[in-house]
Amino acid sequence: MSTDVFRTTSGPVRGFRASADVVAVLGIPYAAPPFGAARFRAPLPPPVWTGVRDCVRFGPVAPQSARLPGAPVWSPGDEDVLTVNVWAPAPDGGRLPVLVWIHGGAYTFGSSAQPDFDGTVPAGAGLVVVTFNHRIGFEGFGHVPGGGAGGHPDNRGLLDQIAALRWVRENIAGFGGDPRNVTVAGQSSGAAAVACLMVADRARGLFRRAVVHSPASPCHTPGIAAATTREVAAAAGCPATPEGLSAATPQALVEASDRVVERYRRDPASGSRHYDPSLYAPVLDGDVLTTDPLTGIAAGAARDVDLLVCHTTEEYWLLDAVGSSAKVTTDERLALFAADFGLPDGLVDGYRAAMPGAPVLDVYLAVFGDLLFGEYANRLAELHARAGGRAHLSRFDRRRAGADGDVRAWHCADVPFAFGTLGDERLAFLVGGTPTAADHALARRMVRAWADFAATGDPGWPAVDGRTTHARVWTTDDHSGVGLPAVPRALWAGMDFPVLRA
Repeated sequence: MSTDVFRTTSGPVRGFRASADVVAVLGIPYAAPPFGAARFRAPLPPPVWTGVRDCVRFGPVAPQSARLPGAPVWSPGDEDVLTVNVWAPAPDGGRLPVLVWIHGGAYTFGSSAQPDFDGTVPAGAGLVVVTFNHRIGFEGFGHVPGGGAGGHPDNRGLLDQIAALRWVRENIAGFGGDPRNVTVAGQSSGAAAVACLMVADRARGLFRRAVVHSPASPCHTPGIAAATTREVAAAAGCPATPEGLSAATPQALVEASDRVVERYRRDPASGSRHYDPSLYAPVLDGDVLTTDPLTGIAAGAARDVDLLVCHTTEEYWLLDAVGSSAKVTTDERLALFAADFGLPDGLVDGYRAAMPGAPVLDVYLAVFGDLLFGEYANRLAELHARAGGRAHLSRFDRRRAGADGDVRAWHCADVPFAFGTLGDERLAFLVGGTPTAADHALARRMVRAWADFAATGDPGWPAVDGRTTHARVWTTDDHSGVGLPAVPRALWAGMDFPVLRA
């Protein structure tokens, strides 16, 4: 059998040479298409085939309206959306550590086919790399009344992720990977999903380590999820019932969700969702997810999982640049923002003092980025360490002057460096143009840190020890720092997480 053909429990698959030493196998079904009678239900087993299946293209993306640079778009009628992709180095007789990546996108958009997530470089560093698609938006995280009793569980997107991890456990040895040494990783909502999997009983034992880049803090209560369903159903013109929602096409629910988002975006008096109107998040349903990640991790639910955390230093500037965040440019609007999120007294003033002369918009972006990503990431690492787990923390702070202004260390900017894909022209906006030699050197160090962590649990700098927070600061001249910035961290002491947004 050709070295580019691999056996899976569903049948043999053929990939292609992504480089001289790495084979890529794309679009392998890990579950049945989640439509028709399977819609809004837990994932079902994949189909079985006998002949060699050519797997040289990414599978269809899940229903969404996003159009991302260099990535395919969803077409109504695409159904085989639950597929995995594998990058496998040339076998050396041993079993290699496995890195499984969960894409981000506010639980609403994105896919494994984004150019950032090409696994060729980390596979060349000695990993078997797996990426996959899962249900997002209403299909993956919308609440269907009746819940599990009616066969329509919440958190279907998380259940898809667990199914993909089970596929890895059953099949990855055939690609040269070690099913006992799996690291699950993600960024943004993908990182938050990883944190959820760390405390989910159904995912226990499916991975040994976790990497979270810029985890997003919100979870939803059942009440919030049910209220969102009523809004989306009304916008779609269908009853908020299992029958009514099932009768609405995936496209109708995508378009209805977009209309609800736009209403929040246009209404400054609509509360916390006005600022970043993401409708979907994991639901604390008491079944798939019985606790939020911070609470579960603080209680030691994941102390046997090694954790590597990273966040960027200017997270929210990206959301402002792409127009997905409300503009807050006056003191009055900034005060309303603080009230809508229940921020501690003095927090905004503390940021002002730390950013003398900064415009109101910059103060708002700094606070919001730390609220949703930065402070949440710090607490994940520290609480994990205090509960007896091993945690490593890092911050991405690479910046440079660009033709159109300074390039910031914003949300998503670290991902092309960690995957080694920063030279892809389609990622120029994230990277800030053509990468320099120093940029490529930084990428090599980040890829190596991922590979070493996946192999041994040690990325190359001290772990958080419960008393001192050691952090690797990723720049073109990166260094290890002890402690984190005292001004704004001290300001967050009075803020409770997770943030449950109504």
